[in-house]
Amino acid sequence: MIVLDAHCDAPSQMVRLRDFALDNAFAQVDFPKMARGGVDASFFAAYVPAALTGQAATDWARKLLDEAQRQVAACAGSVALARCAGGVRRNRRAGLTSVLLGIENASALQESFDLLQEFHRRGVRYVTLTHSADNQVGDSCTGQGTWGGLSPFGRRLIPEMNRRRMLIDVAHAADSTIRDVLALSERPIAYTHGACRALASHRRNLPDELIRGIAERGGVVCISIYPPFLDDAFVRTLAESGLEARLSVEDAFIKDPADPAKRAAWEAVQRELQALPRPGVARIVDHIEHAVGVAGVDHVGIGTDYDGIEVTAAGLEDVSRFPALWDEMRRRGFSRGDISRIAGGNFLRVLSAVRK
Repeated sequence: MIVLDAHCDAPSQMVRLRDFALDNAFAQVDFPKMARGGVDASFFAAYVPAALTGQAATDWARKLLDEAQRQVAACAGSVALARCAGGVRRNRRAGLTSVLLGIENASALQESFDLLQEFHRRGVRYVTLTHSADNQVGDSCTGQGTWGGLSPFGRRLIPEMNRRRMLIDVAHAADSTIRDVLALSERPIAYTHGACRALASHRRNLPDELIRGIAERGGVVCISIYPPFLDDAFVRTLAESGLEARLSVEDAFIKDPADPAKRAAWEAVQRELQALPRPGVARIVDHIEHAVGVAGVDHVGIGTDYDGIEVTAAGLEDVSRFPALWDEMRRRGFSRGDISRIAGGNFLRVLSAVRK
C-alpha cells in the first residue's frame, strides 16, 4: 500500500529549526523517520499564521515553499517532489519518498487569482481556506462569523480552484463555510486534518452531517493524531498541567538553538508533555471507525498535523511509529484492502479526481 499523510506542517520547522536530512532528537518528522515509518508521501503545508495578512502573508508562504523545495532538492536520491497522484506512484517505484506541497490559510492569496496561479505553478496542490481566524475567503471554526460562511471572494475562489484543478481543503473552516463549499464545488474536496465531533467536541472536528456531505461528493475526511481533537478529557488534562503557559520556551530555543540552557528548557517541556496521560493509537482508530461508519471506507484518510502540534497521541510520538496504526486497525478487523485505502489510496483517488 502507499502511505500518505495528508497534512504535515514541516515547512515551518524547516525554516525555524530543522534539517530534515538528519534524524533529529524530539522531532516529529524528518526524512529518516518518514523512511522508518514506511511513509511514502506527505503533504508539507506552508502554514501562514492568521496574524499575517496582505504581502506579509504571501511572502511568508513563499519563504516556506522555498525552504521546503531546497531541503527536498538537498536529499535528491531519496526524496523528491510530487505534483499529482501519478507522481507519488512513480516516486514510489523509484524508491523515493514524495513531498507534495500545500498552503494552509488562503490569506497568502490576497484575493488574487494571479497568486493562486503562481502557487499552482510552484507545485501547490491544495489550499486550506482558513486557519484560526476568519479571513478574506470565509469564516474559521474558531473565528467570529464575519461572513456567515464563504465571503464574496470565497464564492469566486471555489470555482476558480476547480478550474485550475486544485484541491480545496476545509480543515479549520466553520461548518457554514464547509456547507457553502459543498454547495459550490464541482469537484471533490478534502478535510485534511481533524476528527469526529460525535466522539470529541472540539470545534475543529466535523459533525456527521459534514462528514457525510464530503463523502457524498466524492471527497475524503482525514483523521488527525492531535490529542485535543481525539478526547475531551485530554483538553482538561492539558489545561490542568500548566504546560501550555510554558510552550513559549520553544520560541526562545528556536531563536538561539545553540544555547544549552534554552535547549534543555525546551526538551524538559517536551518530556513533560509526553508524560501526560494521552489518548493513544486505539482512540485514533475509534475516530477512523466512526468516520468509516458515516462516510464509507472509500472516504477516510490520515492527516496527522505533525509539526503543527505540541504533543501527539501516545504511541505516535513521531512519524516513524506509523505502523502501530495499521497494527491496531488489523486488530479491529480492518481488511488489508481497507487499510490500504485509508492509509493513502483514498487521498490519491481524490487528487486524481480533482485533476480530471
